[in-house]
This record gives sequence, C-alpha cells and structure tokens, in this order.
Amino acid sequence: MYELSKLPNIGKTLETQLVQVGIETTQQLKQIGSKQAWLSIKAIDPSACYNRLCALEGAIQGVRWYYLSDDTKKELKEFYNNLK
Repeated sequence: MYELSKLPNIGKTLETQLVQVGIETTQQLKQIGSKQAWLSIKAIDPSACYNRLCALEGAIQGVRWYYLSDDTKKELKEFYNNLK
C-alpha cells in the first residue's frame, strides 16, 4: 500500500492516520516534520499522545522512538505539554 509502515515506529494504524491527513510518503513526513504531522493527527484523533509524537520523530530519524536523544525527548515533551 504505502511505504510509511516500513519506517521504524509506524504500524498500520499510524500509517492509516498519516494517509488520512495527507502524508503518504517518507519524504512528505520529513518535510512536514513530526510536530506538524502529530498536530494533524491530533485533529482527527484526540487520543494522539506523547508516545505517538515520539514515534513520528523516531520514524523521521530512522530509529525506534526510545533511541531518541534526551534533548529531543525533552523538546517533544515540552511541545506536547504546551498543547495540553
């Protein structure tokens, strides 16, 4: 179907959500960035959480979300907390 599920952290459900918000390729995900992609998903799924944000950033960086640097995790956590 789409190539997104080949990225780390992106399963079929998250891939489906990304496609629903108009992100169909790895390049599009990298261009829009994890924060904007997450905001778009949050608009259609209010349950979108911090872990999903980290999953998106990890996919962009090509690593499992738990391998993100502490600085990146902190930045994402601040972003997430500011929108709660």
